[in-house]
Amino acid sequence: MKLLIATDGSEHSRRAVDYVIAHWPVLDSQLNVVLCHGDPPLTPHVANALGRAEVERYHADNAADALRDAATAFAAAGIAVESRTAVGDPADVVLQEQAATQADLVVMGSHGRGAWRNLLLGSVVTKVLARSPVPVLVVR
Repeated sequence: MKLLIATDGSEHSRRAVDYVIAHWPVLDSQLNVVLCHGDPPLTPHVANALGRAEVERYHADNAADALRDAATAFAAAGIAVESRTAVGDPADVVLQEQAATQADLVVMGSHGRGAWRNLLLGSVVTKVLARSPVPVLVVR
């Protein structure tokens, strides 16, 4: 079984990571974990003002920050992970990575870092739930 864990570095994403680690012993021993991070593109105006190199550095830094804590937590638990990043709508990135990795289950925190944190579910989770061809586990 292959898990795809979507993370943006938020507290809810960390809870999803912690949930998988806590339940690892009862999961299939052949489990593979893929961490993914989707970074929304900058607006054209901002991207043009910053320049290509700065935009690439911005996205690389965001991805490194988002994946670092999750990868460290899995490593401390003795669980090997693969990390993948992409620039694009986070929900689209999660769905594309699910297809590319053929993950059997997507695991996500219920909310991310967006401005609408107090809604019942985050907008990325809502999109993934509506469009995912595989089960999605949402962790609060």
